[in-house]
Amino acid sequence: MNEDKKIKQAVELYKNLNRQRKEILSLSAEKALNSILDSPQPAAIVHSFPEEDFYFLINDIGIEDSLQLLSLASDKQWEYILDIEVWEKDRISTNNVTKWLDLFIKADSQRFIRWFLNKKTEFVEFYLFKNIEVKIREHDQDPSIFGDDFFTLDDVFYIRFVDLPLSAESDSNFIETRNEVLSKFIDRLSGYDHNIYQNVLIEAFSIIPSEYEEKAFRLRNVRLAEKGFLPFDEAIGIYQPLKPKDLSRQSAKFITESSEERLYIPVPHYSTAMLKQDNLLTDSLKKIEKDDVLQQIQVELAGLANQIIVADQKVIRNKKELDDLVKKTCGYISIGLKQLTEEGSNLDENRAVALIQRFPLSQIFRVGYGLVLELKWRAEKWRKISWFEKNRLPLSFWGEDWIGVLGGLLIKRPLYYDNYKTGLLYREFYSIEDIKYTEKVLNEVIAFDRLLSHITVNLVPPYSGSLTYKNLVLTLWARYHLGLSDVLVPLNIDEFKIFFDNLWATGEKPHKINILMKKSFLKWLSEKTGLDPYDISMELGQTMENLFSEIESEYGSVSKKDLNSKYIQLFITK
Repeated sequence: MNEDKKIKQAVELYKNLNRQRKEILSLSAEKALNSILDSPQPAAIVHSFPEEDFYFLINDIGIEDSLQLLSLASDKQWEYILDIEVWEKDRISTNNVTKWLDLFIKADSQRFIRWFLNKKTEFVEFYLFKNIEVKIREHDQDPSIFGDDFFTLDDVFYIRFVDLPLSAESDSNFIETRNEVLSKFIDRLSGYDHNIYQNVLIEAFSIIPSEYEEKAFRLRNVRLAEKGFLPFDEAIGIYQPLKPKDLSRQSAKFITESSEERLYIPVPHYSTAMLKQDNLLTDSLKKIEKDDVLQQIQVELAGLANQIIVADQKVIRNKKELDDLVKKTCGYISIGLKQLTEEGSNLDENRAVALIQRFPLSQIFRVGYGLVLELKWRAEKWRKISWFEKNRLPLSFWGEDWIGVLGGLLIKRPLYYDNYKTGLLYREFYSIEDIKYTEKVLNEVIAFDRLLSHITVNLVPPYSGSLTYKNLVLTLWARYHLGLSDVLVPLNIDEFKIFFDNLWATGEKPHKINILMKKSFLKWLSEKTGLDPYDISMELGQTMENLFSEIESEYGSVSKKDLNSKYIQLFITK
C-alpha cells in the first residue's frame, strides 16, 4: 500500500511540474523568469526542465539575466550547455569556454568549483593548459627570475597568462576578459582548498591535450546521441532518400503502452510547442488519444529535430531559429505522409496516424525529402543535355520566376522559391503543394527548352547577355509577322510600333491581344519547329497564355507614341 501511495505521489508531482513547465514556456521571457523564481520550489521546477528546454529558456531570457536559473540548474543541465556551446566541430573552443566559465562563476562560484572537481576536472585542466603557464619556485630561487608577467598567490606557484595564437579571437577586449575570468577562477579555487588548487595546477600540465580532446569529444557525442545529436557522419543520413516501397519493408518501431505504472518521459516542450501550423503531421498527432503514445512520438520528433541540427551544422539558440527548424522537420514528414497516404484526390488521415505510430519519423522524413531530391536530380540531368546549356546561356535566360525555382533546385540542399510571399526569398519545402508547384515550373522549363531546340537561331552578342526565353521567341515572332528576316536582330522602334498596332484587338484601354495574333503565334511556332500545333498547345498552352497576359499587363495601357526602347523588356528593340 505504501509503495502504491509513493507511486501515486510521484505521478502527481510529475503532472504538476509538467503543467507548470508548459505554463512557464507560454509566458514572455521576463514573466517566465519571475514565475520560476516566485515559486515555492524554484529548484524543482528548473530541474524538471529537459536539458534542451532549459537551454532554450535561458537563451530566450538572456544569458546574463538567467544567472539565478543557472545557479539552480542541475549538473546534467550544466553539462548539456557545455556540450552544445564549447565545441566547434571536434575541437574545444577556448573562447566559448571562457564565456561559460565566467557565467558559472558568476552564478555560483562555490558550486562550480565543487562541480568541476567532481565531474569536469580534466576539462578545466585542459582549459588551463591552453591558457596559462606555471612555474614552481624552489626555496632558494629569487622570484624575479620569472619576470614581471608572472604572479603568485602563495610564493610557490607562479602563473602567467599565455599569449593567444594569431588565429584565435585575440582582440584586446577578449584577452582582457579571459585574464579577468582566469584570475577569478584561480582566486576562488585557491580559497576553496589551497592543496587542491596546487594539485590542479600540477595536473593541468601532465595531460596530453590531443588525447583528452579526442576522449572528451567521444563522450560528448555519446551523451548528445541520446537526444538525437548523432555524429555528423551519421546525422547526415537523414537526407538519404527513401522510396515509399522501401519504407514498407522496414521493421516497425516499438512504442510502449503502459498502464498506471507507465514511465513518464520528460518531453521537450519547446519543440513540440512549435507544432502550431496546419499540416498532415499536426492533424494526425491530434488524433492520437493515448498520452503515453503521444509523448513518445513527441520525444522522437524532438530527437529528429536535433539530428537535423547536426546534419545542417547549426547551433539553434532562440525561438525563431527553433521555429524554422520545426517547420522544416514537420514539413518533410507531412510531405512524406501525404506521399504515403495519397490515393488520387482522397486522403486517408487514419492511415497517416497509423504510419507515424508504426514507422520512425526519420524514415517518413526521408520519404518526403526524397521527392525534393528527385526534382533536383531531374533538373541537374536535364541541364547537362539542355539546349540553353549547349548554347552557353546563363540561368538568367529563364527569367526571374523560373530562375528562382531552378536556382533553388540546383543548389546542394534544394530550397523552395518563395519569392518573399512569407518574407523569404527561399525556404524549406513545407507541403506537397510546394513540391507540385516546383515540379510544374520545372516541366515548363524543360518543355520550353525542348521547343527552342527545334528553332534554328544564331545567338551572338549583344543579345546573349540580356537575352531571355521571352524576348527571344517574341522578337522572332514579331519579325516573322512584319515580314522581316528570321535572324535575331533587334527591331527598331518604328518597326515595333507597327507590330504594336497589329497586336491589339479593338477597344478601350487596357488593350487585349487579338485572338488572331495568338493563332498567328501558334502557327509560326509550328512552322518554325516542325511540331504539331496541338502538341505545342498541350505542353505549353498555359505558358503561352501567361506570356500573353504579361504582354497585356506591361503594354496594354501604353500609347504607341509613348513607346521607348529603354523600357521594353519583352522584345529586343533598339
